[in-house]
Amino acid sequence: MTTSLAVIGFGTMGQAIISGLVEASGYPPERFVVFDKGKPARERARSMGLACSGSAVEAARQAATILLCVKPKDLDGLLADLAASGALDHRPLLISIAAGVSLGHIGAQVPEGTPVVRAMPNTPCGIRMGTTVLAMGVHATEAHLDQARTMFEPLGAVLALEEHHMDAVTGLSSSGPAFIFLILDALAEGGVLCGLPRSIALELSARMTMGAAAMVLQTGRHPAALKDDVTTPAGCTVAGLLALEDGRIRSVIARAVERASQVAGKLGR
Repeated sequence: MTTSLAVIGFGTMGQAIISGLVEASGYPPERFVVFDKGKPARERARSMGLACSGSAVEAARQAATILLCVKPKDLDGLLADLAASGALDHRPLLISIAAGVSLGHIGAQVPEGTPVVRAMPNTPCGIRMGTTVLAMGVHATEAHLDQARTMFEPLGAVLALEEHHMDAVTGLSSSGPAFIFLILDALAEGGVLCGLPRSIALELSARMTMGAAAMVLQTGRHPAALKDDVTTPAGCTVAGLLALEDGRIRSVIARAVERASQVAGKLGR
């Protein structure tokens, strides 16, 4: 094996992961080989100093670790090609970020004994403020989990959970940024409605959200307790909160996570 990591599928997340490893961890670009069917992705890889392989099979044969960044619907075909060609006979560590595709499903398509780790990053990984959740397959060891953790740590926080949580993780952590973007847009619209310039309203909304999230993480206090700190009797905050409750905001947001989790569980089928 001439490289340590093959990246199959070099889209947004593949690029974010490798950028983090190269720029934040000092990994030399020559340790990676990339395969992607798209010309723009290959050009981006070359601009980062990465070697591009002519096929997924060729890339996999060279690697001790293979990062699978293809869409869930494309994963079965890819694994079938890799297994049939013997490209996985050396039992590399497989790390899959395909939502909804279980460890058991992957393990059934690769040579017996191949270690597999499932990872679910989110888009803030692209600015090194993301969260990635890992789950180990039956043949993966703590050492394999540590390898995967080392890969994602430059991109933000890394957590390990049992696999049965992964669909919920996908619905909350992976889909969640889109929910927050919608809420931010609505908050900014409220500011504009009250007379603020749109750019100022959006910046205030984003910075307020970032600060509020940091307070939860840094203080360790429950969000409800932090909310009560701001909610003075007969004040403006309680009036706004009641307007939100009139719209059943708690239920709507919780149901959004539930629905996204349900769909995530069907993506790999």
